[in-house]
Amino acid sequence: MAAADLGTAEWERSKVTNQDVNLLKRLGLMKKEDAIRFPSEESYPNPPMEYRVSFVDHLIRGLSTPIHDFLRGLLFVYGIQLHQLTPNSILHISIFITLCECFLGITPNWILWKRIFCLRRNGSHSTTYNIGGVVICVRTDVDYFDVKFPDSVQGWRRRWLYIHEEDANSVEHNIVPFDGSAKIQRRHSWDAEASEEERKATEALMTRIHELQNTRGKELSGVQIIAYFLRIRVQPLQARKNPLWTYAGENDANRLSKDLAVKDLEKLVRKITSLNKKDPIPSSCRVKPYSSTNPLPKNHPSMDSLPPLPEGGDVEERAIVTDDNQEAPSFVNEPADSRKSAGSVEKDAASEDTTSAQTPPPAVSPKNKRKRNEVEDSGTSQPKETALSPQKAAYDPYLASLIKKLAEANERANTLAQQLEHSEKARKKAELDATEARAEADKAKVDAAGVEDLRKRLHTAETSLSDHIAAQSAREEAILKRLRTQSRRFVARTAQEFQLEEPVNDPLLDALSFLEVHGSEAREGIDQAKAGLSRLFPYFFPKKEEPATFLNLAKCFNPSEDLGLRVRHENMKVAVENTVALVADSQQSIDWAKVGDTDQIEQSRWKSLIKAAKPNTKKILAYIGIKPSSTPSSSKPEV
Repeated sequence: MAAADLGTAEWERSKVTNQDVNLLKRLGLMKKEDAIRFPSEESYPNPPMEYRVSFVDHLIRGLSTPIHDFLRGLLFVYGIQLHQLTPNSILHISIFITLCECFLGITPNWILWKRIFCLRRNGSHSTTYNIGGVVICVRTDVDYFDVKFPDSVQGWRRRWLYIHEEDANSVEHNIVPFDGSAKIQRRHSWDAEASEEERKATEALMTRIHELQNTRGKELSGVQIIAYFLRIRVQPLQARKNPLWTYAGENDANRLSKDLAVKDLEKLVRKITSLNKKDPIPSSCRVKPYSSTNPLPKNHPSMDSLPPLPEGGDVEERAIVTDDNQEAPSFVNEPADSRKSAGSVEKDAASEDTTSAQTPPPAVSPKNKRKRNEVEDSGTSQPKETALSPQKAAYDPYLASLIKKLAEANERANTLAQQLEHSEKARKKAELDATEARAEADKAKVDAAGVEDLRKRLHTAETSLSDHIAAQSAREEAILKRLRTQSRRFVARTAQEFQLEEPVNDPLLDALSFLEVHGSEAREGIDQAKAGLSRLFPYFFPKKEEPATFLNLAKCFNPSEDLGLRVRHENMKVAVENTVALVADSQQSIDWAKVGDTDQIEQSRWKSLIKAAKPNTKKILAYIGIKPSSTPSSSKPEV
């Protein structure tokens, strides 16, 4: 059962909001007063003279008039009108043109486009759309950028308006006049594929695209490409005098407005993609695009290949695959207008192509309905030869022109073949010379590297020697300064100045000689001090091993406590214990608790007791091994 075609029933009154108008103004799309007109009360488009029907969501995705030749060629080859493309399909074309001009350094290439994209109907088996009824899909066998399209662009069909068709010097450079009732008919060109020769010619471009996607640390994404053409304020789908690889910054003639605020740019990128508020918006591309500051390399290859365009204002009808002949019609729902949509669609059966090729409908011109010879368009930029009778060729001007062009092409091909044959020898000789030159260059590089290494090592040695000399001079100056200070101190203390036997007015030598002479005195003093402290050490530290060095030995005699008082306390303890032992040995009965309580004895009483004990004091001290001094003492013992 055939799907129901909504046709003109899809159109309704335009609902462009003030927010949409402000966005178009910020993007510079309303810089000219007559650039855009908004519908009033009409519910079906009726564009004024020199105006075409478009949508807000098409304009914010890179569309402007006059349209780019590549977009005009796509509309012609696929047999569709501008309003029949979805917003995501428009964004696909903008990304592709930006990719070609900014990152591949070529004009948009029709052969490369055929390798990556194909067309499908937007709808289902029960309903087909006219507004946005065609979807651009990525082929199933192609690894292309993950663009992150939104699953659905809400209400975009209701935001339609009129855009002024700027004069492009020729009507065939303009958008095809609006026809809202024109039905979408799937054509063979929707599935046009590159030939084997064309695939070889574009293999380097496909390889470069894969490198842009997968180079670690320099990956290029679809979102980066979108953010770039929105940031530089150039509409990719507008016909421009200069390609994007010549972009000259703020002063570029193709810019529509000044730079957007960061918040506005991020909001716009999120609006036309599926990124949410948490996803970061790239501030720049990881791969630097070609521009006036990053020009194309010298001898950069150019590959010009545009879709076939109408000639003389006549638009030739593309070969149609009618719905009656379709065994398995292909539909793509609008939410699937993204990278994933390509995986669900395959080419139609071969029987459809055969049936349509045998009985193609006549080619009709939208202007004068003039029939043309029935040519099945494969989607390539070169028409296929059609078998015509000699009688028809005699009066068909199109065929005569075609034959003339083919003859000229053959003549140019022969000339090029001769030139190629002559240049082949030159090429071989050039390759041989280049090989020898590379060998010599490699040898020269090795020699230069050796010389450069020696130069670096010499420079390093000179630098190191210079640093060593500077450090040595600094050390000598510091020594001289210290020696001068020491000499002044010595003169101040001794009131004499040491002189050499043969002075040579050398302050450093004088000071060193002075230290040499008087250093021996200092060493003798240290030795004597060490000997004296060694003799005292056993008395003050009877249970400790004597340190080996003089510094540690001296530190032992410089504690926080009084070592002499500690020795006297120890000796007094020994004396008391010995005295108690002598009294006990004499078998005297004594109350030692009372004897120990000496605090109860008055001063006078204490002196009398000491005086009474003096006759026997020397005997007791001699017994315990202590030789008393001649100075009498009447104070209490230090306990």
